[in-house]
Amino acid sequence: MKKICFLLFVAIICVQQTDAQFLKDSKKLLNTKGKGLTEKDAADGIREALVNGTGESVKVVSVLNGYWGNAEIRIPFPPDAQEMESKLRTMGMGGKIDEFNESMNRAAEKAATEAKPIFVTAIKEMTVRDAINIVKGESNAATVYLKNTTSPQLIGKFQPVIKTSLDNVNATKYWNDLITIYNKIPLVKKMNPNLSEYVTQKAINGLFIMIAKEELKIRKDPMARTSDLLKRVFGS
Repeated sequence: MKKICFLLFVAIICVQQTDAQFLKDSKKLLNTKGKGLTEKDAADGIREALVNGTGESVKVVSVLNGYWGNAEIRIPFPPDAQEMESKLRTMGMGGKIDEFNESMNRAAEKAATEAKPIFVTAIKEMTVRDAINIVKGESNAATVYLKNTTSPQLIGKFQPVIKTSLDNVNATKYWNDLITIYNKIPLVKKMNPNLSEYVTQKAINGLFIMIAKEELKIRKDPMARTSDLLKRVFGS
């Protein structure tokens, strides 16, 4: 009975279905090639799907314009310094602001490659109970699970890479120049937000936005079943 229940929920993560289709695919799960699938087989299939999904998300954001060219996750000028941005633009420094904004996103693109092994480790450590909770949860349940289990490691890996990348793409220089100019303006509130912390957090947030979209695709679209195991089970 336990095996049957587990195998039934595997069908749910792959695609939302009518009751009739769900029962049909569940029967296929139990009788594929004359052999029932074990809980380990099913859990491994889910892990493979998540590894593929996170890998695709990392691939999308870690290329040129992965962040800068995507309005949904593009890293904006630090919100704490928006008054500074507005003031400097009125002073004719819009070009410098734009160069700085682009350089932040380039740094995030360079750092994103660090995420894949962290996600793979977290997914491999996922228990059967974790998998059940993900399937029973909301459409972003796997994303939330990964965010809860990987955020500290991601910050630890991203921040030094972000800092180095900010230096390499001249973002730190642009930022220091802008801060220096702004802080010399009479009567303004002096500021200097931590740039590497800001870009690191925004880069990670953007990555999870893309993972959530990939998770939704895996749940709804049969063509997104990239696991060999799930392809065998559903004959695709």
